[in-house]
Amino acid sequence: MAKTLWISDVQSGSFTGDSVELKGWIKRHRSSGKIVFMTLRDSTGEIQCVAKKAELEELEFEAIKNALIESSVVLKGNVKADDRAPGGHELSLSNVTIIGGVNAEKPFPITESAMEDTEGGETEFLLDNRHLYLRTGRMTTMLKIRSSIFGSIHSYFRNREFIEYQAPSFVAGAVEGGSTLFEVPYFGRKAYLTQSWQLYAEAAMPALERLYTIAPSFRAEKSRTRRHLTEFWHAEMEIAWGGNEEVMAHGEALVRHIAKNLLDERSEELESIGRDIDLISRYADSKYPRIRYDEAVETLQSMGIDIEWGQDLDYSKEKVLTKDFDVPHFLTHYPKIAKPFYHRPDPEDDKYVLCHDLLAPEGYGEIIGGGERTWSEKEILERIDEEGTPREPYEFYIDVRRYGGVPHGGFGMGVERVCSWLSGADHIREVIPFPRDSRRVTP
Repeated sequence: MAKTLWISDVQSGSFTGDSVELKGWIKRHRSSGKIVFMTLRDSTGEIQCVAKKAELEELEFEAIKNALIESSVVLKGNVKADDRAPGGHELSLSNVTIIGGVNAEKPFPITESAMEDTEGGETEFLLDNRHLYLRTGRMTTMLKIRSSIFGSIHSYFRNREFIEYQAPSFVAGAVEGGSTLFEVPYFGRKAYLTQSWQLYAEAAMPALERLYTIAPSFRAEKSRTRRHLTEFWHAEMEIAWGGNEEVMAHGEALVRHIAKNLLDERSEELESIGRDIDLISRYADSKYPRIRYDEAVETLQSMGIDIEWGQDLDYSKEKVLTKDFDVPHFLTHYPKIAKPFYHRPDPEDDKYVLCHDLLAPEGYGEIIGGGERTWSEKEILERIDEEGTPREPYEFYIDVRRYGGVPHGGFGMGVERVCSWLSGADHIREVIPFPRDSRRVTP
């Protein structure tokens, strides 16, 4: 029963004139008495198939004539070149087997009319039927793009001798702020779902020096923008003996590597969803400029945006700032009051910290956040106390500085945000199989 031939193999032209067996699902279907036209799909593509009553057993013809959308089938037939057919080839059927039929009383619910006027599958109906919506062409394409982006992240770090390292999902303290923690009961104690791998990565930094991960992170954010999820995939890295500049260099190189690999592996898929390939090429080839926080605030204020110095830039401000960017920009040197204790103050002016965000163009906003860590015991204790944060949950983190602390830094990249931006998605929910936000935990 193992599948050995794929629709993309047949559409390549290598099997023209041959008799082949294809396995897949019926995507479209229409009948005109003694002939049935259908489109067969599998994970690699689709092909037009023709069933003629005169060329099939009576029971086979009746079965395929009455088959419904998303019935799974095994089809045998002769491959013919046909410029009028999608992909340039057609399968003339000689044998039909229905594997998993669809009940006529409960047909496949994801119809073309159900998908009309939707933006990225955002309707409640399509979200409720996400387990079936995954089969549609757009979602299949998004999942392939997503897979290539994950592969690109792994290849970038592994080709530079980074070690993949995992951290716990149950943690005792916050990384990004207590208001976005998911509290969970843990055998009579309080624990939280991790917001980031960072604190535990820093613990392993003296052992591995160059390390990375791709893992889920959890943020109890009620934001309902097109780029927020409560569960998302986080690509993070940490390096010893490096500072903000070195970390930014890796961030830029990683994003350019992802864009280049997408062009190599998924240009056809990107074009099929209307993405401008020239834009992706620009992101792969261009240098990414750097602007300081103060300059960004002045720019926003000149545009009439209400922002005061010292405020963090939320998505509404990033969207305005990045709408006219040609390429990603690094935003550096945030005020110390706007960032957590682990960001190292700038030795040249301690009102600022040595940090950065990488902002994607076209209004997509932040895709990477990182910087240099506060790496001495004296400075980390000062920073924790300044914020009024209790020391106890972070004793292990402080120990990293007590015992041979060195300059180091890292970043975190929201993988779904990168997927959304590079694919041109309308909403982040388009690029993850089963999105989780403040309103949805099923299916």
